[in-house]
Amino acid sequence: MKFSSSHVRLAALPLALSACWPLVAMAQSQPALQDTVVTATRSARPLADLVADVSIIDRTTIERSGAVGVADLLARLPGVQFARSGGPAGTTSVFVRGAESRYTPVYLDGVRLDSQSTGGVQWEQIPLSQLDRIELLRGPAAAVYGSDAVGGVLQLFTKKGEVGKPAPFIGVGGGSHGSWRAEGGISGRAGTDSAIDYALGVTKERSSGFDAMPARLRGAFDSATNPDKDGYERLSGNARLGLQINKAHRIDATLLASQLESQYDDSFSYNPASPQDDRTHNRLRTAGVTLSSQWTEAYSTRLQFTDSHARYATTPSFYRTETDLRGYLWQNEYRLGVHTWSATLERREDGLRNDPIDRDRSQNALALGYGLNAGPHALQLHLRRDDDSEFGGKTTGSAAYGYAITRALRATVSAGTSFRVPTLYQRFSEYGSASLQPEAGRNIEAGLRWTEGASSASVTVYRNRVRHMIDYIDGAGACASSWGCYQNVNRAQYQGITLAGQHQIANVRLRASVDFQDPRDLEKDRQLARRAKRFATLGADTQVSGWTLGAEAQLSSKRREYDDFGGTVYTLGGYTLLNLHASTPVARDFTLSARVDNLTDKQYETARLYDTGGRTLWVGLKWAPN
Repeated sequence: MKFSSSHVRLAALPLALSACWPLVAMAQSQPALQDTVVTATRSARPLADLVADVSIIDRTTIERSGAVGVADLLARLPGVQFARSGGPAGTTSVFVRGAESRYTPVYLDGVRLDSQSTGGVQWEQIPLSQLDRIELLRGPAAAVYGSDAVGGVLQLFTKKGEVGKPAPFIGVGGGSHGSWRAEGGISGRAGTDSAIDYALGVTKERSSGFDAMPARLRGAFDSATNPDKDGYERLSGNARLGLQINKAHRIDATLLASQLESQYDDSFSYNPASPQDDRTHNRLRTAGVTLSSQWTEAYSTRLQFTDSHARYATTPSFYRTETDLRGYLWQNEYRLGVHTWSATLERREDGLRNDPIDRDRSQNALALGYGLNAGPHALQLHLRRDDDSEFGGKTTGSAAYGYAITRALRATVSAGTSFRVPTLYQRFSEYGSASLQPEAGRNIEAGLRWTEGASSASVTVYRNRVRHMIDYIDGAGACASSWGCYQNVNRAQYQGITLAGQHQIANVRLRASVDFQDPRDLEKDRQLARRAKRFATLGADTQVSGWTLGAEAQLSSKRREYDDFGGTVYTLGGYTLLNLHASTPVARDFTLSARVDNLTDKQYETARLYDTGGRTLWVGLKWAPN
């Protein structure tokens, strides 16, 4: 698969940069070696000590991005693509290194998010406005996190109080498609020696939207859809409270709630003679309490309790599914010189309410880890045993080694196994089969990273093979439905190479990344649906007369979709998007920002028959006293 000639011209610079500066992530999300990362080992570690492919996105980057959803933001990172049915509130899938959306578990302040109906998080439910930091680990991590961590792990963090005095903020903004947002919050520290930290935030957002399935895309499609605009409305808020009990012990509590109402087009039930407005009703609630203790200089523990509830419902065509997750974690860590040992006990409880399904299950796990950082050598070993209430024991492991060839150049190699148990819906719905077995993966990868001052680069090569893949197969099978059944029928292979680079020229910061991948269905020997084989990002930022200015190009080659029932193959064309952003202080404590996405108004699809909204403009004003 190739880019068009226009794609090749625009891609020339990122390819050239990547060849000169092989790196891990795009500039604005590339962590410095002294940055601390939680996701790789589930405890805070300096990036320099890790043998992992990690990207970090901070609050400044989130605000400048102008992104309306988590998926839109992640798609600007190396190795990540997404597909969506319509606007920002439409059903969304995120592919990390080409792997299925359900293969990347998501945690919000340590609280697991998931759906025991669809499998994987419902991305549109997550309110980006409440997030302060994002960490993405690419590559399997089941030996640390257990089931589902086949393609990567995503950690989301809300804001934490960091300054002594109260720091309030208020923001308003508006843009294309009748969109607007109002937000406010406060954070700070209080008490003796600032032992208490707190952060509160609330956001209201609304959009009139656009016709998600317009006539120009339906063509000869045999079902009519509602020609109205498909908008959405969201109310979200979060609270975070921390108490430093004494020098050795700290307790943190987090809460988040989000309510999303959106319109969509149901192409199968819409009747032009009796039009109806199809709507989805999403709810997300999370809560977590963590006690962190540093018992000695060498020994520390973390005790955590988490709970999440996700609901998805539709009207007037009624459907409702609710997932409840509860987690318990006791992590022990012992550091001695260049050695680090860890032992973790974890329990996860899943529940699904999807009439007539009312089912629960649990997983108990013991995870062991060892890390070595001695001179030019870095070693990480992990072993985990999960005992599932339905499938029994499952063991996973990983090993990673890094060697500093020079002060600036480091080589890494790693291998690991992974698994994912079927959802309760896949087993116990009318389309399910109690005989389904867990999906299983094996991954190998190698990387080379170079860092010198403000310039850094990497190249990562990987191959991840998954067997016993669960797929929905049309026609009668081993389930109650005659329409189709879930079955362990597929094998898939996700392999590719990621190149990226960043460099400073005068006061201009350049960044680039390009991915060459082949996400393939090995049973049918074809490219997996809705994933491109080539995609790239190129960006530049600078400071001019008090303004922060930036430009970004996103490129993607064509994707494919399949109608297995009719045997038809559909091609979704490649595209190039140009995005611009600018911000400047306009008065004391006030910042004005503006962004234009898809400047050339390119028409493209990430999911067949669904529009992507065209050119969009957003202007915002934020008040945040220093």
